[in-house]
Amino acid sequence: MIIATGYLQVQLFTAEQALPIKGGTIRVFKSEENEVVFEDYFMSDEEGKTAWIALYAPSKEMSLDEANRERPYETYNVIVRLDGYDSEERIGVQIFADENAELPIAMIPNNIEYDVYRIPNTRNVNMIEDHHLLTNYGGNNSGADHLAIAQGEVVPAVLNTVIIPSKITVHLGRPSAPAENVTVDFRYYLKNVASSEIYPTWPYEALKANIWAQCSLALNRVYTEWYRSRGYDFDITNNTAFDQAFVKNRNLYESVSNIVDEVFNEFIRKEGYLEPFYAEYCDGKIAQCPGMKQWGTLELANRGYDALRILKYYYGNDILIDSSDNIQDIRLSYPGTPLRFGDSGEDVRTMQEFLNAIAVNYPLITPIYPVNGVFNAETEAAVRVFQQQFNLHADGIIGKQTWYQISYIYVAVRKLAELKSLGRRESFLSGEYPGIVLRQGSRGVEVQQAQFYLASISLFYQQIPTVTIDSRFGAQMERAVLAFQRAFGLIPDGQIGRDTWNKLFEIYSTLEETQPGIIFPQYPGTPLQLGSSGLAVGQIQGALNIISQQYNNIPVLIEDSIFGAATQEAVMQFQHTFNLVPDGIVGETTWDAIFQTAAKLVLGDQPSVGIPTFPGTVLRLGSVGKDVELLQNRLNTISIYYKSIPGVIADGIFGNATRDAVIAFQQLVSITADGIVGEQTWNLIQKVYYELTT
Repeated sequence: MIIATGYLQVQLFTAEQALPIKGGTIRVFKSEENEVVFEDYFMSDEEGKTAWIALYAPSKEMSLDEANRERPYETYNVIVRLDGYDSEERIGVQIFADENAELPIAMIPNNIEYDVYRIPNTRNVNMIEDHHLLTNYGGNNSGADHLAIAQGEVVPAVLNTVIIPSKITVHLGRPSAPAENVTVDFRYYLKNVASSEIYPTWPYEALKANIWAQCSLALNRVYTEWYRSRGYDFDITNNTAFDQAFVKNRNLYESVSNIVDEVFNEFIRKEGYLEPFYAEYCDGKIAQCPGMKQWGTLELANRGYDALRILKYYYGNDILIDSSDNIQDIRLSYPGTPLRFGDSGEDVRTMQEFLNAIAVNYPLITPIYPVNGVFNAETEAAVRVFQQQFNLHADGIIGKQTWYQISYIYVAVRKLAELKSLGRRESFLSGEYPGIVLRQGSRGVEVQQAQFYLASISLFYQQIPTVTIDSRFGAQMERAVLAFQRAFGLIPDGQIGRDTWNKLFEIYSTLEETQPGIIFPQYPGTPLQLGSSGLAVGQIQGALNIISQQYNNIPVLIEDSIFGAATQEAVMQFQHTFNLVPDGIVGETTWDAIFQTAAKLVLGDQPSVGIPTFPGTVLRLGSVGKDVELLQNRLNTISIYYKSIPGVIADGIFGNATRDAVIAFQQLVSITADGIVGEQTWNLIQKVYYELTT
């Protein structure tokens, strides 16, 4: 009589409908000698199950001893036969002492009749490798081959939300190697992985900690679309150099299955981050890695650690266990249609977030602020630069190729699929303090966000110098931080800790409540003038149209991004109004003045304008220059309201038409009508002009 130290139950079901199969005959052999263990055979019942079969296994203590190098389990072969189905054979079923092992087998129909005592020719044979802890077959997910992936073997993307897949497709080999794909229920996948990676005899807390890590690693692969996004037709591999062990058709263990059923929708996440944590681990005996040590979890559980404390021991105190009830089929993140100028929504917001993170490492890309889900000119420009950077067709449209390339670079720069992930922040753009002190030398999306707040605030607090949003905390930003701290009664240390961050967000929010997105775009670097075209011209036209609602001397423009005569006239009118050189050219001074004025107007403030001072010389018939041109523009505006004053061509030449207009104005205001513009006439023209236009 065999001493019963372990138990096996075989369950048969149909391959497609997963319905139980009654009447199958099951025989059990010793694995190495192929010796029949039982003279009789077992039959499956209405549920497709056999009774529990008692089998010999080595002492349980062997599986609890890290120093043990012998098999802590016994292996058996199982053969299943039934008329109308292929014969199924499982070689190397692993039985542990005091553990219930479950062996599910999908039967494939055919029309061959079987003799129970004869092995037919149509056989499906599966070899079950020795346990991963015993052999470390294929390597470990310790990152040894991680660099090869990051350099282009796969291209990851990022889903917007964490999903628990109803099914997952596993590639039975290295990512690029030809191998079979199997699609299985996600819970079955976790049970298989846990049964392959750890011994089922371990304490509950050790098993639970490992299963949480295994679930998190798999969900990280799904969340980042680590394989699907380049066209691979699977979600994860069973090669432990890349992922984690999965053995086709292996037996499972009841102790493991019960925990998986309890926690299959739970995963590790770092505080403040969205993505399932890339829970790197290894056995800690055959292979070493910076993550969790599987044998170490056994030791910690024996010392009284619970599962979460075990994980924090290896991954840090800033992790937590999260859960999701979002159980669905896996879908690719690409929305299916290209995103382009004028589109809006969550997909656009995601791409803006990703591009801003990428800009930290690729400074030619100008960060997009505000991140508002609107595919505006700034977004289009950032997309074009990204496409140029990565040799894509630079059309400013986010098609499938651009989407996945942006996602790949985002995953790479944020290290989402690595143990030392920088994380996708849960509170991105929420104003919540990021948890790190920003100081000179810092760089990243946190610096970028603080620069956005400072740049917005500086529009309304002149004592705070403006900053460039470039993701880098340099001397310019330190000066702005110091000025901000002095202005709002904070300790002026030039650093952004919790108090300074919170005050920044508080002041910014006060402005944001009045008008979302108050930041204006940066000067393009070269002057805009007649004949210019492109994004920056369109931005200027939009800002001038805002200003024209208050200053009716500035014509309303068609925002066609072409710097034509109408745009030139509008620029000159703005320059006249705000005491700038009226040359019709948008240099940096005019650029900043236009956007500052537009920002103040949308916030309900009245921009201050300076009356141009008398040029110092009398203007008369024959005079030429910018002062004459400014005078002509003022008279033209006044002529709109006073029909007695004729309009003139603003050509900078003081001719007879200009003299006649001056005389008409002098007569209107009852001063000497000599057609000469001295200081009195100059000042009166400016005064009437501003009274009419402000």
